[in-house]
Amino acid sequence: MKFIKNIILVLIFLNFSLVYAKPVPESFADLADKLMPSVVNISTTQTVRTTNNQFPFQFPPGSPFGEMFKDFERPTERKASSLGSGFIIKKSGIVVTNNHVISGADDILVRVGEKEFKAKVIGADPYMDIAVLQMETKEKFVPVSFGDSDKARVGDWAVAIGNPFGLGGTVTAGIISARNRDINLTRYDDFIQTDASINQGNSGGPLFNLKGEVIGINTAIIAPGQSGSIGIGFAIPANAASNVIEQLIKFGETKRGWLGVRIQEVTKEIAEVEKLKKAHGALVASVGENSPADKAGVKAGDIILNFDGKKIDTMRTLPKIVANTEVGKSVEIEIWRNKKLISKRLILGRLESSEEFKDKKTKVVKKEEDVDSLKITVREITDEDISSRNLEKKITGVLITDISSRSPLANLLSVNDIIIEIQKTQIKSIADLKRKVENIFKKGEKTLLITVINKNNQRRYLGVKIN
Repeated sequence: MKFIKNIILVLIFLNFSLVYAKPVPESFADLADKLMPSVVNISTTQTVRTTNNQFPFQFPPGSPFGEMFKDFERPTERKASSLGSGFIIKKSGIVVTNNHVISGADDILVRVGEKEFKAKVIGADPYMDIAVLQMETKEKFVPVSFGDSDKARVGDWAVAIGNPFGLGGTVTAGIISARNRDINLTRYDDFIQTDASINQGNSGGPLFNLKGEVIGINTAIIAPGQSGSIGIGFAIPANAASNVIEQLIKFGETKRGWLGVRIQEVTKEIAEVEKLKKAHGALVASVGENSPADKAGVKAGDIILNFDGKKIDTMRTLPKIVANTEVGKSVEIEIWRNKKLISKRLILGRLESSEEFKDKKTKVVKKEEDVDSLKITVREITDEDISSRNLEKKITGVLITDISSRSPLANLLSVNDIIIEIQKTQIKSIADLKRKVENIFKKGEKTLLITVINKNNQRRYLGVKIN
């Protein structure tokens, strides 16, 4: 009898497991067939300035003849191209992609199946790295819809479709590896991590759930020492992206809420000193002059625990909530000050109209400088370069924007190559490059050993004769 009871219990358990377990898909083929027409390949062209000399000879760096023949250089232009992915969200041909895919482009082409269409930018948001395009055609297309990315769980299946390395219509599958990842890539990092294979060219493409809903926009990978995927890719969650996309379509720009404070994490030690029961909230490090927070009487040292009825569990929570709150709204905030809970009311400002935003925009201006000793023009690499080319976050160096025909590097390096080392010593800035090269010339060394990351993101060592 006892044996029979055990059998029954086992059967009940198995039946329960079968009812509640999600089946493993035998194939993704049907899903891929359904979604493929909505995923597009994006190619862009950008004008790059170069100079050529009509004379076939070069002079050593520092030669007086170099300056004599500099006037014979002729400016020329060439077209640089890049590839990415995107997906259609409206029948009228509205496409979503990453901002870094189309940033600085003169021309944008969107490929749908075998057809190509010109596209224009409706709006772009560098803060979240999202852009919205409109294909210039009257044709109708098959759109995809957004799913609820908050319901996506670690371990759920995920399918990525895109244009890696220019190989359009590529489907990869994996699982959601983690949620709420902060990789210091954007102001509002909250990435979905997946092991579905994502490579160069996948940027801007969709990450789907098994219902065929977009739950993320593939944006970045971690691939130390190589350009290919190692199974750590990141996608912007659909719930965060959809609000931005709606604003870009409606206004051509974003309208984010702005508080005007710089914040930091509330550690256990800080919570203990401030007599908080637990470490939570956002500690105000400073308050911007004439900002909404300043006008409301918020002070440095305050800990914001609640914003517009929403609890601030961690420092990272506050910027996202503020950004998604309507500009001009009267908002109540709860603050922990001098070991007491107090309330303040303020009128929320707009981030894009703030001095903070203007300062940020100023900082991303790419300043170019000539390195006369090498006859090249360079600029320092930016976060945008690192993101768009999927480089290591810790990388430093300078990006070549122009090479004179008289340069000793003319036939060895190309525009968009990144110089990261000289004589196997790290290059941290333009000034650092100039200083190191000058010292090499002073020592009378005849050869430079230059380490570069070329346009294909491959690390290369080049020996260059300079005397």
